Amino acid sequence: MGEKVVAGGFDLSDRQRYRTRLHQCLEGLARLLEEKRFDRPRNLVGLEIELNLAGPDGLPRMMNAEVLKRIASGDFQTELAQFNLEVNIVPHRFGARVLDQLAEELRTGLAYADRKAQEVSAEIVMIGILPTLTGRDLVSANLSDVDRYRLLNEQVIAARGEDIALDIEGVERLTYTCQSIAPEAACTSVQLHLQVTPGRFAAVWNAAQAVAAVQIALGANSPFLFGRELWRESRPPLFQQSTDTRPPELKAQGVRPRTWFGDRWVDSAFDLFEENVRYFPALLPICGEEDPLRVLDRGETPSLQELTLHNGTIYRWNRPVYGVADGVPHLRVENRVLPAGPTVTDVIANAAFYYGLVRALAEEPRPIWSRLPFATASANFDTACRYGIDAVLRWPRSGRGGVTEVPAVRLVRDELLPLAAAGLDAWGVEPADRDHYLGVIEERCRRKVNGASWQAKTFHLALDGGLDREAALAATTRRYCELMRTGEPVHLWPAVFPG
Repeated sequence: MGEKVVAGGFDLSDRQRYRTRLHQCLEGLARLLEEKRFDRPRNLVGLEIELNLAGPDGLPRMMNAEVLKRIASGDFQTELAQFNLEVNIVPHRFGARVLDQLAEELRTGLAYADRKAQEVSAEIVMIGILPTLTGRDLVSANLSDVDRYRLLNEQVIAARGEDIALDIEGVERLTYTCQSIAPEAACTSVQLHLQVTPGRFAAVWNAAQAVAAVQIALGANSPFLFGRELWRESRPPLFQQSTDTRPPELKAQGVRPRTWFGDRWVDSAFDLFEENVRYFPALLPICGEEDPLRVLDRGETPSLQELTLHNGTIYRWNRPVYGVADGVPHLRVENRVLPAGPTVTDVIANAAFYYGLVRALAEEPRPIWSRLPFATASANFDTACRYGIDAVLRWPRSGRGGVTEVPAVRLVRDELLPLAAAGLDAWGVEPADRDHYLGVIEERCRRKVNGASWQAKTFHLALDGGLDREAALAATTRRYCELMRTGEPVHLWPAVFPG
């Protein structure tokens, strides 16, 4: 949601005008789809990673403005809180050696940023949730000094009408009340973009939804929040609750949260944009100057500014994206499921598995979404978040009807890795790169180790070694940072007392 926003209030006429403009944008999108105005197939992929800043003690450092000033690169941008950054990798055409190219660009960029951060006694950390964060860190005073963040915070709290209540029960239970959306900033993710044609959008989005639980099971990396051990991937419940504009009465009525898995398979990208307009009131009702229908009448391409801004305040785990490049509109599926880290190798392995698997599933003659009830896919997602690499998922029986329970690691090794390999072959990825990165996923499954399981085991070793809880979390974080810098994938990390 990178719009330039000027902080200020909104009145009734602003919201009414914005709603009218949203419906004009929807009509414009429908016309663009009907007139087949979208970009041709280009096999473009993109990558964004949200990052944390921590000190040598493992504690968060509130200094992203200073670090960004030193980095001085457009590839790095601010994020919600002062201990957050984001790095963006320019779109690449998928195929050949693109996986190694992405890995090299990430390593180079992150190493440079880390050197600059170390000039002010900070370091870059790729992790889903920094284990040492406390409630004292996640307050409105520590939001980044950017108008759109302050305005978004004000509008979420105003829409809710009361403090935000966090209640997450996992290995332990966390209850916490806050007066801002700042806890959302604890969640740092990897966002995988795939540009698709309108005709392929629904198949790719449905496939991405079907495998979201598998992604989480393999890549979980967020077991701690505010000193409590919660779900193996605690970002989804935290993100949903910290952005929730619903008071308890609206929850009881079944009103949808703004962080949302969804409730059905779709037939087109239009379905998702239309749902966003139909279900969710505007948080930032800021109208631009463009009249999208007049722009279309002139034979030009509208930016659909209000629709894209509204879309940016609804946090689907697989989000539809409308964009315009060189005057030509395009659609992307933005996969927001994965946490950041642990290493560049792990990130690219996760990306290779996702891109390969989605390609294969989207092209199956009998689609996965025709055999897997959507409610089951949604339940799988929650199960994977709770249990990570130990999750048992429900999946269609191979060659037979119905679904059955299967451990996630067995499902991946026996059925999904071969599909991912076939998908990468269809993309034209070099076999050596395919085997290298999918081999990381296979070893993760064989050893049943990912970022979350390593963090939890190391933390408990620290407790058993005599450290108190706070010291154990800090020691685990410092050890994580040391191993992250080796570049070795997480399944090779030793789990030993970190004191």
